[in-house]
Amino acid sequence: MRNLLKRILGAAEPTSKDDAKQRLRVLLIHDAVDLTPAQMEQMRNEIIDVVSKYVEIDAEQMEFRLDKEDGHIALVSNLPVRRVTARAATAGT
Repeated sequence: MRNLLKRILGAAEPTSKDDAKQRLRVLLIHDAVDLTPAQMEQMRNEIIDVVSKYVEIDAEQMEFRLDKEDGHIALVSNLPVRRVTARAATAGT
């Protein structure tokens, strides 16, 4: 569905040049944060574990990255929620 909207709205497909620039950007950010890929993966898994206690996540659509903007590094995660779990519903009572 997302691809269909991109085609309809005219969003250009990323080129190999764009992909290479994005990979380099990610490497530079990770270097600045001084986290190894294993540490990033561990952090990702721990965040998913905590969030999964309350909601069911669509892992295929999940996004997890570090971005740098205006001199600041931010952890950006997009965790599409399929539904609230029973545990989360009973935790508020």
